[in-house]
Amino acid sequence: MKEQFTANVINLKSYSISEADKIIVMYSKEKGLIKGVAKGIKKTTSKLGGRMDMLVANKLMLNKGRNLDTICQAEALNTFLNLRSDMNKLFYAMYVSEIIANFGIENDPNSEEIYNLFYSLLDKLANTKTKQETMFYVLKFQLKIMDITGYSIELSNCLKCSKQMKNEEIYFSIEQGGILCADCASDIVKKVRIPYKITEFLNTILKQDFLSPTKYDNLVTEKILDTCINLLKKYIEYYSPKRFKTTQILESIR
Repeated sequence: MKEQFTANVINLKSYSISEADKIIVMYSKEKGLIKGVAKGIKKTTSKLGGRMDMLVANKLMLNKGRNLDTICQAEALNTFLNLRSDMNKLFYAMYVSEIIANFGIENDPNSEEIYNLFYSLLDKLANTKTKQETMFYVLKFQLKIMDITGYSIELSNCLKCSKQMKNEEIYFSIEQGGILCADCASDIVKKVRIPYKITEFLNTILKQDFLSPTKYDNLVTEKILDTCINLLKKYIEYYSPKRFKTTQILESIR
């Protein structure tokens, strides 16, 4: 008898391996990044159906395989349906799923925390009312996922001299992974000058729980959010072990 196991997953992407079958790449709460064969998924009679679509959360039953596991049953937990009715939401969700796919690993010790963050983000995006709200959650996610995966950004003290940064000349270095004072940034070629209020804003978000309201919720503008998301996007791309494919799509909706 084949060994079976269950997993709570969110579908990231899929690719065909035969006329009827696909491999589904998923992020699971229990094991991090996993792959499973969905046999007969292309047939109209398939019991798995739309549950194997991208950005659907499922509870799966799988048969353990020597090389690849086989998906036996799928119970949809959340289809995040409203994501598909708004192109802005969908494109941002695709970008976020690529972050998960690029930084996710098998048997990830942080799998539960990452899964919960990913699920919460998709659930929030599906229900946002404005573009500003959508962008705010994406920015929160960018900061949180990099923190969980070990690439947290230093936003309080100069990375070189450790001086606490206040309302002064501040530079952000993608390669260094945080902020620098004017003196320490003098020999850094690739840097961006950013206002102190931006560092304070990002630091506040980073330190607060993802779902907790902040003092900036009704104050931050789309322009500020766009600047911050773009800055974080470049930082994430720099440290990503894989090349991003969705960044051009994001540029089109800015």
